[in-house]
Amino acid sequence: SRFLSSHRQSARSVARVVRPQHLPSQPARDRMAGEEAAPSLDNTGLAFGLVVAAGLSTGVGAAAVFQKRIVDIASKQVLAAGLGFSGGVMLYVSFVEIFVKSQESFEGHGKEANDAYYCATLCLFAGMLLLRLISVCVHMLDKNHSCDLDVLDEAIKDNEKKEAADALEAAGGAPPQLAEEGNTATQQEPKEKDADGSKKEKAERLEKQKQAKLQRMGLNTAAAIAIHNFPEGLATFVATLAEPSVGATLAIAIGIHNIPEGLCVALPIYYATKQRWKGFLWALLSGISEPVGAFLGWCIIKATGDDMSQVVYGVLFGLVAGMMIMIVILELLPTAYRYDPKDKYVTSSVVL
Repeated sequence: SRFLSSHRQSARSVARVVRPQHLPSQPARDRMAGEEAAPSLDNTGLAFGLVVAAGLSTGVGAAAVFQKRIVDIASKQVLAAGLGFSGGVMLYVSFVEIFVKSQESFEGHGKEANDAYYCATLCLFAGMLLLRLISVCVHMLDKNHSCDLDVLDEAIKDNEKKEAADALEAAGGAPPQLAEEGNTATQQEPKEKDADGSKKEKAERLEKQKQAKLQRMGLNTAAAIAIHNFPEGLATFVATLAEPSVGATLAIAIGIHNIPEGLCVALPIYYATKQRWKGFLWALLSGISEPVGAFLGWCIIKATGDDMSQVVYGVLFGLVAGMMIMIVILELLPTAYRYDPKDKYVTSSVVL
């Protein structure tokens, strides 16, 4: 009996050594796994770099003021296809990548799968509502909030006529209209000359009004683009922190649709003021709001006092996914279909 008693005591001591004393619960294990996979600020430099590159892509479109060939390339069909492609990429990344990251972040905080899904969905719709409110502010500033290519085409043609007339005058000749007036000047009575003078004044007045309209169009477009670029910078920053490859894909999509936006800011201002650098710089400034949005995201994360806060990441991912979806629905696709009303390119480019 002494032998059996000592044997049982030895077995219990061995079991205490082998068996863990405190086995964590399932929610705790989920939280530990989530913390290991949580996004961090290690990719902050890369995130800011991608955001700046996407924002400054407006300068590519703005370079049209220096090279007319860019304007020729930027036809309605090309712009429609580019906007459709950007919209397709942003929809895919929002639903397949960013929304899933939001759900995983809530699960990593210890929530059940269903609760995490509901939280991510709530944040998604909150982001859509937030972008809708931003869109209302944008349309209050600029009711059309679109690049009116018909107005730009008219301005381009008028500018080409003026350049041709100036070149002819510099060569020693007179513009066709003035030459024709000169041939008939000796046959005109004083009253007819006064009528021609009033017509000339009226034409100059109309020209000034057209230039003012173009400049106002460019400046309003720049302000509207700066406002709606703000959430795009936040989206690219947050996506890069979670997964650099996803952030890079999103930055490329945003950069593609920023190119025609730069074109729509720079050309009206250039044709109104005849100053190339003024149009280019205004277009470039319209993309600066994207790094500002990224900086806001960085401040929110740092303000939690914990770079690995799963709740903060879950909320940010959900909001960003919703805002990206609404940008596509409210801005990219309607503009693309306006340039391609027969839908020859838009739907195919979205699927691609």
